[in-house]
Amino acid sequence: MSEDMRRALEKIGIPGRDLYSLPTSDKTFPDDCNYRIEISGVERPEVLEALIDERKKRDVPVHKLVSMCMGSTLLDDQEIRRFAELAADDEMEVTVVPGPRPAWDNGRGVATEEGKRCGFRHRGCDQINYFLSDVMRCYDLGIRGFMVTDEGLMWIITQLKKAGELPKDIKVKVSVWTGHGNPGGAKVMELIGADTFNPVGDLTLPMLASIRQATEIPMDIYVYFFESFGGGNRFWETPEITRIASPCYYKLEPEVSSGVAYKPWVDPGKLSFLAREKVKYAEIIRGLVEKHYPEGRLSEQGAKDLAIPEP
Repeated sequence: MSEDMRRALEKIGIPGRDLYSLPTSDKTFPDDCNYRIEISGVERPEVLEALIDERKKRDVPVHKLVSMCMGSTLLDDQEIRRFAELAADDEMEVTVVPGPRPAWDNGRGVATEEGKRCGFRHRGCDQINYFLSDVMRCYDLGIRGFMVTDEGLMWIITQLKKAGELPKDIKVKVSVWTGHGNPGGAKVMELIGADTFNPVGDLTLPMLASIRQATEIPMDIYVYFFESFGGGNRFWETPEITRIASPCYYKLEPEVSSGVAYKPWVDPGKLSFLAREKVKYAEIIRGLVEKHYPEGRLSEQGAKDLAIPEP
C-alpha cells in the first residue's frame, strides 16, 4: 500500500485506508441519538396496520418505512392517502418508491447479465418525467419521502428543489441499487443532495468507519438482507456499528430476493407476517445495543426531523 497515495487521499478528506482502528463516531441525528430503525417492504395500508399493531405491542420505535417498493403507480389514490394517514398518526417517516421502476421500463437491458452491472438507472427524459410526476402525485396525497436509484435523478431533484419547481420539504433516500461502497461514492451522494445513503450490504466495520469519517449524512445499513445479496445477519455487530457509524438506520429485509418480496401480486398476508417479524428483529437489535453499547442512543418514535406524511 502506497503511503504517498494514503497522504494524498487524506488531503481531500478521504481516509487513506479502511479505518481498522474503528474510531467512535462523534456524529449524531439532530436529536443527539445514534441509531434508528428502518423497515422495508411495507407495501400496502393493511401491511402498515399490522406493523403498527406489532410495534405498539412490543413498544419498539420504528422511524422510517420504505414502502411501495413495487412502484407507487400500482396503488390508487385512496390507498396512498390511507397509508399517509396511518403513518402520520404513528409518527413514522415514509419513503415511497415512485414508479414505474427501471425494472419495469420497456427497455429490458437491466434484466441482462451485462445490464445488471449498470444498476437501476432511468433511461431517457420520459422516464425522468414519469418518475417526478409520480413523486408529485404522492406528495399531493401526503407523502414527503422518496427513494431514488439513480445519481443523475438525485441531482435533478436537488436542482428542481433549488429552482422552486419541487417542494423543499421533499426528503430523498439513495437506494442500495446505486451500488456505492466507499467514502467517495458516499460523498458524491451527499454533495448532490441525498438525505440518507444506503451503502452495499457486505461492508466490513473498517469500511463503514471510513465512510462515516468522510460524510455527515445518515447511512441506511443492512443488518439483515436478502439471500440474493448473500443472506447476511449482522445483529451481533449492531453495538459496534452504532458506535462507529452513527448516525445510522438499521435496515431489515429478510426474504429470498427483492424480486420475490415486492412483486405487485405478493399476498399482503405474507407481507404483514414479515412486517411483524421485522419489528421483532428491531426489538432484538435494541436489546443487543443496550447491553453491549449502552452509550448508544435510539431515537424515540416521531423524531422531529423525520419526513412524516402530511395527509
